Amino acid sequence: MSHSSSHKASIRKPPWLKRRLPSGPMYGTICQALGAQGLHTVCQEAKCPNQWECFSRKTATFLILGSRCTRNCGFCAVDHGPAGPPDPEEPFKVARMARDMGLAYVVVTSVTRDDLPDGGAGLFAATIRALRGEIPGVRVEVLIPDLQGQREAIETVVTAGPDVLNHNLETIPALYPTVRPEADYQRSLALLQTVRDLAPHMMTKSGLMLGVGETREGVRQTLADLRAVDCRMVTLGQYLQPSPDHLPVERYVPPEEFDQWRDEALQMGFQEVASGPLVRSSYQARELYNTACG
Repeated sequence: MSHSSSHKASIRKPPWLKRRLPSGPMYGTICQALGAQGLHTVCQEAKCPNQWECFSRKTATFLILGSRCTRNCGFCAVDHGPAGPPDPEEPFKVARMARDMGLAYVVVTSVTRDDLPDGGAGLFAATIRALRGEIPGVRVEVLIPDLQGQREAIETVVTAGPDVLNHNLETIPALYPTVRPEADYQRSLALLQTVRDLAPHMMTKSGLMLGVGETREGVRQTLADLRAVDCRMVTLGQYLQPSPDHLPVERYVPPEEFDQWRDEALQMGFQEVASGPLVRSSYQARELYNTACG
């Protein structure tokens, strides 16, 4: 992959990726409330293009275990480097904030914490329990890191009973050395298989970014691999370069191609598929879940 400036300059952002900037009273209110609680959202940390839309609709994806990641993936805008110990109060802060926002469907994700013995699984479980205690009937979706493939850690999260367990493959296996050098494709697939073994009825989900140099055949095979471990929902979105220091965009995938991938994935047996240039792992997660479980 070329990181050359000429490469970057040669690919202009197409019109379908233009979004208006954050605005509106609800956006400001939520940002202020998150800051006051010392809470983070992946919406802000990862510079998600949909954050103002979601905040204004009282939706947010909470980022637990701090805001610094122990890994440094070439595509991700989240800060990396030394992270302090997790805040034991974080699960309760998230639950209270979600209650105050009036959320009925909460998405919780985290940075990767390879420095913790359980990878942070215990705090995920505590957050799921805190949310259920604070908001009767709440639906909880977790987007977890690979927890270094530890079965016990995966079991900790699964036993807490999230409604949806999401773990992103992000890209095709051939691109892992460039895109996710500290991750392992087979380990990520095995995690989803472990969830299926532990909880046959749990809704599992994964996501892919397009535009990092993948081949069509590679995407097709990756979707087939997800179906082979009975992954039931999938998201496909356009990779956007968060800064000049990150991986360059190799290609902007047109909306009609995302539509084709959605049709193909549904034919492969996924219960629900979100596929579009601005789709992210948690985008319209509640709608996706309701459609899949309807």
